[in-house]
Amino acid sequence: MWDSRYMEELNAKRQQALQGGGAARVEKQHKSGKLTARERLNILFDPGTFVEVDNLMELRSDNFGLQKKKVPGDGVVTGYGLVNGRKVFAYAEDFTVIGGSLGEIHAQKICRVMDMAIESRRPFVGINDSGGARIEEGIDSLNGYAGMFLRHTKASGMIPQIAVILGPCAGGACYSPGLCDFIFMSEDVSRMFITGPAVIKEVTHEEVSSYDLGSARVHMEKSGVCHFAYKGDKEVLMGVRQLLSYLPDNCDSRMAPVKGKSVDTTRKIPEIVPDNQRRIYDVRDVINTFVDKGTFFEVQRDFARNIVVGFARLEGRTIGLVANNPQVYGGSLDCDGSDKAARFVRVCDAFNIPLVSLVDIPGFFPGKAQEQSGIIRHGAKMLYAFSEATVPKVCLIMRKAFGGGYIAMNSKGIGADIVYAWPIAQIAVMGADGAVNIIFKKQMEAAEDPAAERERLIEEYEAKFMSPYAAAARGYVDEVIAPDETKRKLVTALEILKHKKATPVRRKHANIPL
Repeated sequence: MWDSRYMEELNAKRQQALQGGGAARVEKQHKSGKLTARERLNILFDPGTFVEVDNLMELRSDNFGLQKKKVPGDGVVTGYGLVNGRKVFAYAEDFTVIGGSLGEIHAQKICRVMDMAIESRRPFVGINDSGGARIEEGIDSLNGYAGMFLRHTKASGMIPQIAVILGPCAGGACYSPGLCDFIFMSEDVSRMFITGPAVIKEVTHEEVSSYDLGSARVHMEKSGVCHFAYKGDKEVLMGVRQLLSYLPDNCDSRMAPVKGKSVDTTRKIPEIVPDNQRRIYDVRDVINTFVDKGTFFEVQRDFARNIVVGFARLEGRTIGLVANNPQVYGGSLDCDGSDKAARFVRVCDAFNIPLVSLVDIPGFFPGKAQEQSGIIRHGAKMLYAFSEATVPKVCLIMRKAFGGGYIAMNSKGIGADIVYAWPIAQIAVMGADGAVNIIFKKQMEAAEDPAAERERLIEEYEAKFMSPYAAAARGYVDEVIAPDETKRKLVTALEILKHKKATPVRRKHANIPL
């Protein structure tokens, strides 16, 4: 028989690790509206499946009295388990231990579980709640972040990476989430910024609150840093579980997990989309006429609202949707909208998720501000993303498809596999009004009734040059379809394309216009 002291010591160590920073700090965490690291992991993972690793690692530094703060685990819980029955690796920073600050051992634990995720080719989730670099450990902390950044970069496009901000995330720590595919934030407690209010006041003399600087609202609506925001910890983590259900394990998985089909919606497209090109509608209503009911999961809903992107299921399979939203800027593309769409397209392409674009675009958004903000550079990102993507790409032209915006929204010319158009679609360099004003200016001036002549020329131009049948005659549109055929056509197109293979160009790497 073993001496009982061995098991007593083990149980004591385990208990110390489970207690984190102690009962008082746990209570403070709860009072601030936050769950503990292990409580968060219990929500993220299927019940009873989480396996912790390196739970007894401890800091080594004795600078500035750190040894008195030493706790097994060193302020971060790392491990793996099942999410929706699939293996996922994760870490959760423990704010109750030295404010969740990152030191040498803390970083080593995170890097170890990242290596495990990369080697196992499984999704990775990082739950951030930290005061940032542990100043007492100096450059060891900075090197720890560097190791994480390197691994994020190596894992990019290989495995899905999701960052969750459930507390402070400041300074260099922000770049770990910034290198991930998706970022989740809590509306209540998340704060994310490179330099905090105190530093900003000292350097620029600006006074700003932490909320106005780095809250979920700021990053959802203005910066575009955040992809999803929910009320509190539990809601955020349930959102992560939902997102993972749309994503494959890695870049070699041909399809994301197939779920059972849901009942179709009954609302008809002609009731949603007016044939009057100037009237607006919500493109989400169009999406919900053909995707499996309740499966549209929008990404970055509150940022660059002129473009709508997100995941959905079509006959149970994951697809990525990129759609113009006529409710904002008429659906035209601006700098932020181009960035948003390009990033989403590249994520879908990395993980073999077929793309469907829904087109109703008058072109790129005009104006001095856009030009000076680099609309050429930003728009080029979207052109690049769709051109580079090798996944199945299907385009549906709903109404307007004008100018460079038409090309950028996944036209046949930049690689769309199949292009459909509704009978009300118009495809041209620009709208008939502008074209007639340029082409027939002198003819209208010479007419007895310039207004009547203008209307006649507009009708003639629309019929001859803008009709979807003109585009179909040249092969730019594969088929003009009735609205009630939309779902069936998309399903059959993606079915025939699901085994598509493209041979990449041999090179070190391409040079996207960042």
